[in-house]
Amino acid sequence: MEPAVSLAVCALLFLLWVRVKGLEFVLIHQRWVFVCLFLLPLSLIFDIYYYVRAWVVFKLSSAPRLHEQRVRDIQKQVREWKEQGSKTFMCTGRPGWLTVSLRVGKYKKTHKNIMINLMDILEVDTKKQIVRVEPLVTMGQVTALLTSIGWTLPVLPELDDLTVGGLIMGTGIESSSHKYGLFQHICTAYELVLADGSFVRCTPSENSDLFYAVPWSCGTLGFLVAAEIRIIPAKKYVKLRFEPVYGLEAICDRFTRESQRQENHFVEGLLYSLEEAVIMTGVMTDEAEPGKDIIPFGNNPVFRYLFGWMVPPKISLLKLTQGETLRKLYEQHHVVQDMLVPMKCLPQALHTFHSDIHVYPIWLCPFILPSQPGLVHPKGNEAELYVDIGAYGEPRVKHFEARSCMRQLEKFVRSVHGFQMLYADCYMDREEFWEMFDGSLYHRLRKQLGCQDAFPEVYDKICKAARH
Repeated sequence: MEPAVSLAVCALLFLLWVRVKGLEFVLIHQRWVFVCLFLLPLSLIFDIYYYVRAWVVFKLSSAPRLHEQRVRDIQKQVREWKEQGSKTFMCTGRPGWLTVSLRVGKYKKTHKNIMINLMDILEVDTKKQIVRVEPLVTMGQVTALLTSIGWTLPVLPELDDLTVGGLIMGTGIESSSHKYGLFQHICTAYELVLADGSFVRCTPSENSDLFYAVPWSCGTLGFLVAAEIRIIPAKKYVKLRFEPVYGLEAICDRFTRESQRQENHFVEGLLYSLEEAVIMTGVMTDEAEPGKDIIPFGNNPVFRYLFGWMVPPKISLLKLTQGETLRKLYEQHHVVQDMLVPMKCLPQALHTFHSDIHVYPIWLCPFILPSQPGLVHPKGNEAELYVDIGAYGEPRVKHFEARSCMRQLEKFVRSVHGFQMLYADCYMDREEFWEMFDGSLYHRLRKQLGCQDAFPEVYDKICKAARH
């Protein structure tokens, strides 16, 4: 009981302190206290609930039986919206703070919210090597289930709270993407409810235009209700190799070579300056080699029990409690961006990141981009190796101003036929946005499927210039 009493006393003292200082002061200046005492335990409770629920639902096989009923309910909501005169755009009813993106969508308050309670794994078919899931299934759910039966996703984004729907309608990447592409490229089928309430299934050979237009569309072509995703056999361990590399030319050359080696199951890099980087490569294996740990007792059950559960807190809970003042501080003094550029432009891109925002370390993740229809594809007619340059932190350039600096960076990315991930703040105007992305198929389908009065254009949904 003593730990519980101590925790209760700490919580009481914290509440008294908040009362004296004021909640806004504490959230801005002493946020770590609030996160450690409240958000970390709350994150654990969330995880326990969702994992237990997912396990029970899958074991009882109730999800497939209820799925069709839930889809019919979504169709009913859409048809009722249509019968009521289609007065506003539609969007999912999922609260904006639950998404992993740091952007809070204000459109949720003005659009017709369609409730989509689809959060279960429907089927695992190891013969066809496919898992069929609902859109709100998270990477944590998928990992827990598939690894227990010896399988995994070819591209498995590492944040447990990322959802299948977000990774399809937005995008997803991981250190295996040099072999398999983006998350959309391991998907084999999508099921959607369209603007007129009808249901459609699309694959590369069935309703193929819609299949290729859905990724990156941010829910502006229809409501995703299920997806089929490739799975591959998993091994017990990953053997990692960490290699320090010095000098920008050597860093780019070595990173490119390792990204082209198909025997590497995983490739990524961390850039600490223009002259220092660590390149990491990994292969899956069933044999673990003995070695020394940085924390020798890190795998001790007592250590893991006491401290292992504490990090990281859920981004959704951080967003829910940040407040408007803190949001503006993050916007002006913090960068969270992923820019996707051709690998051949990596040296030039790193110089640009250095001069425009100067955020380190920088994450480097290679991926193969197939030549397929849709919003994102290489300039030529052949697949091309790209790299995701991820910058997350406080800019160290003098007189950093978010809008002007990011517009400068976006201009460079457009000039090399690169792409900006749409979860992050985007400052382009409409013309610049459609210079970056190929909207030919997207706009044709929006007109063909009657989306123009049902869903906002993707630009209007995510870009700051459209929302201010």
